[in-house]
Amino acid sequence: MATYQLTVNGETHTVEAMENTPLLWVLRDNLGLTGTKFGCGMALCGACTVHLDGNPIRSCSTAISTVSNKQITTIEGVANGEDLHPVQKAWMEENVPQCGYCQTGQIMAAIALLEKNPSPTDSDIEGAMSGNICRCGTYERIRKAIKKAANPTAQ
Repeated sequence: MATYQLTVNGETHTVEAMENTPLLWVLRDNLGLTGTKFGCGMALCGACTVHLDGNPIRSCSTAISTVSNKQITTIEGVANGEDLHPVQKAWMEENVPQCGYCQTGQIMAAIALLEKNPSPTDSDIEGAMSGNICRCGTYERIRKAIKKAANPTAQ
């Protein structure tokens, strides 16, 4: 066991874990942040996507020992109090979720895309979102919501 300092959603936490413990389990089990989901455990589906220093990563395959002194943002940290992030608003307006299980990872990937590219093309969206699987197949609604969040007045 080792002790790690984590900054998650702007708050500093001290946690004890084995060095190879996936960040996902520290977030869920140690910090109680259960919005980030376990999907496949092999970084293939995207359900566990969080931001590390602003970049989307798969928390199921990221060891806790690699994230000390970095900024971690989970789905719980993207809204500003009651004011939802524009991507979250667009998700609701476009009725994106069906079962909803993958949606936190989808939203985190979409936010990262829009922070790097505020006016993505369909091709940009496809490329950025390709690692996030939605078993319900809501990809068209996901694309529409990302476009709406990128340009809310044009819809």
